Amino acid sequence: MAARSAPTGRSAQGGRLPVRDDVGRRIREHREQSNLSLRELARRLGISPSAISQIETGKSRPSVSTLYSIVTELGMSLDELFSGTNHARPRRVAAPEPPAEPRPIQAPGRHLQKAGSRQSIDLESGVRWERLTPQADPEADFLWVTYDVGGASAECDRFIRHSGREYGLLISGRIQVTVGFDEYELGPGDSICFDSTVPHRLRNVGDEPAVAVWFVVGRQGDRRAFPPEPNGQPAL
Repeated sequence: MAARSAPTGRSAQGGRLPVRDDVGRRIREHREQSNLSLRELARRLGISPSAISQIETGKSRPSVSTLYSIVTELGMSLDELFSGTNHARPRRVAAPEPPAEPRPIQAPGRHLQKAGSRQSIDLESGVRWERLTPQADPEADFLWVTYDVGGASAECDRFIRHSGREYGLLISGRIQVTVGFDEYELGPGDSICFDSTVPHRLRNVGDEPAVAVWFVVGRQGDRRAFPPEPNGQPAL
């Protein structure tokens, strides 16, 4: 099989864009602002205080499942981890009257995200998220996702669930997506969508990195934390 060229926006040295390593610090700051002790957060999530402490101090990276559990429990958006800014969920208000004057032209670059300057997060198990929006969007997670060989959304065959709905398009490689008791293997060009409240797991089953575009909408619709499922079949 011919070698694939590196995805757009990656360096020639192997592949990694500069990573923002202050994710743990942002989680800790938000936890402290919420007046929530490290031990209490650990109790709510069903994981050890030392595991959260290592994430907050940057000694370890969270898995996809652990990160989703943390940000859901703390009421954070993923944008806060990428950009470091707080974005409250906007309230629904009545539609404003049409403006009397034409709106000014938007500043250049407001809508465009260049491939080489994406905000990114490296997670445990060889998973990397790169934000595809130039501005923070608390209503949706629009991501360029890379799963290294053997990479998975959670360790030890665990499952993840959270509010919202997911849409994915595989660009290259092969990835296995398990949703409840259904299992699918995606190849380049294949796409999938499913309810995120159903326990699910993503895993690279190929011999090269798997690259996909992933979109999650409605994740902030439910602030309850969904802890990772134990080993074995998902609890439905």
